[in-house]
Amino acid sequence: MNKPVELNTLTGAEAVVEMLKAHGVEIIFGLCGDTSLPLYDALARLGSIRHVLTRDERHAAYMADGYARLSGKVGVCEGPSGGGATYLLPGLVEANESSIPVLAINTDVSVSSRGKFTLTELDQRTLMKPLTKWNAVLDRSADIPKVFRKAYESMTTGRPGAAHIALPFDVQNGPVEPGDVWADPTLGSFPSRRTAPDPAMVELAARLLRKAKQPLFICGGGVVLSGAEQELLNLTEKLCAPVATTISGKGSIDERCAQSVGVVGSNGGTPETRAVVDAADLIVFAGCRAGSVTTERWRHPPAGKARIIHIDVDPGVPGVNYKVDVPLVGDARLCLASLDEALEGYRREADLSWVDEKKRSKFDQFEALARSEDTPIKPERVVFELQKALDRDAIVVADPGTPCPYFSAYYVVKGTGRRYFSNRAHGALGYALAAGIGAHFARPKAKTVAVMGDGSFGMCVGELETAVRLRLPITFVVISNAVYGWIKAGQKTGYDQRYFSVDFGVTDHAKVAEAFGVKSWRVFDPAKLGAVLKEAISLGQPTLVDIVCQPLHEARAPVSEWVA
Repeated sequence: MNKPVELNTLTGAEAVVEMLKAHGVEIIFGLCGDTSLPLYDALARLGSIRHVLTRDERHAAYMADGYARLSGKVGVCEGPSGGGATYLLPGLVEANESSIPVLAINTDVSVSSRGKFTLTELDQRTLMKPLTKWNAVLDRSADIPKVFRKAYESMTTGRPGAAHIALPFDVQNGPVEPGDVWADPTLGSFPSRRTAPDPAMVELAARLLRKAKQPLFICGGGVVLSGAEQELLNLTEKLCAPVATTISGKGSIDERCAQSVGVVGSNGGTPETRAVVDAADLIVFAGCRAGSVTTERWRHPPAGKARIIHIDVDPGVPGVNYKVDVPLVGDARLCLASLDEALEGYRREADLSWVDEKKRSKFDQFEALARSEDTPIKPERVVFELQKALDRDAIVVADPGTPCPYFSAYYVVKGTGRRYFSNRAHGALGYALAAGIGAHFARPKAKTVAVMGDGSFGMCVGELETAVRLRLPITFVVISNAVYGWIKAGQKTGYDQRYFSVDFGVTDHAKVAEAFGVKSWRVFDPAKLGAVLKEAISLGQPTLVDIVCQPLHEARAPVSEWVA
């Protein structure tokens, strides 16, 4: 395995780089380690792939996730053995559960060193297996090309997901035949090799849609991932049907249009959006798993009240949480297009003014709070001022906690496609800053804003150095209230205000950011917030705005219940 490589062969590390290039990879996010030395040398010598050095592996995975969501291409991250593998894990499980193709390459101790108490050795295959869609540990350098081809096929076909490859040190130095290094470049983007629904099921679904008096579409991230926005619009205009979304589904429809309901569920929904769900006699879940948050623990819609059509590329999803009248298994774009074709010549006449009334009521209440001059600043004011400061092509990344419910409910996506996202699969704090960096590399001409709470800031602050080193024109917004607010809100309503271990010390995040070289502001006065945000967004450099805000447990939250 450690024999010198002949001149007419590639090293394993060189073959890895060539396989990535063959799949269209232009950028990798990662962190160096001693087991990665051959790979880094190959990346340096072979050029063309940009490497972004991160400050820890967790955020390399989050950057790859954000890049994939905005680019439509596989995001790639890498890290060394041992702790590098465990640190990549949070980002991989988030990507996998969110149907985002992220490839993680962990270098590893040599095959010849296994079982000898070698420093940083761990069983990467067992560690990664339950948390990724596909996983492999290489034993021979000759297998590198076929393993990478299989990883890409797995990540981008069917329901997209994450893959992991362990790359031992001696495998990186072993020989690979150049003729074996080839790839199908169409597998570098997703979704690839789309599957169409059963025509008989399409016809059954069309019959239900013709009979429905109050149909509603609830769209998840699958609609945006498949690029099905135009097919959704064509179909729902024909049916004159309102369209609600999950948080991940924001961007399925222009939220300014008459059909748009907004986000529903227990994290971003409101009583007004809930009423639209409850009024439906037929619900089409499209690219949405109908999970606990979207349905408020399967109470909205209530079981048995509405007929259900469930569109999903994963055949294991329809029927898990609701009795399904018609399952449509296939790519969201192809399913919606097939339904539209099946309903050719049909047009439903309906009045959607009642949906507009619900939206007006929701936003009237929002604006009353958003225009408040009270201090600490209300979270609604942050959304309100940021909405005014950003253009329609801007990208907003919201961390879980305080930012997610408020921005999901009230930040209006103008246009379709991925302009807003949050990590909703597991909701780990500390995501937005790194994911925003990945998003910027995917769409460098768009302004990226990452919004986080101060709990999240404490988990990701080191990546400010990355943003400064690379001179990235990203604006970071910190909602600062010195508390893990979502948990404290749950303790308030569910545990008789027995607050325990949720408050932490006040930090001047602007001064912390300035120490990294970030242009920063700290805002206490709501009247000054708009001007500060506009200035921060206008500068072509990393900026941070630390906003002293009202704690979540003291505010009116845009959710139907505190604990989902």
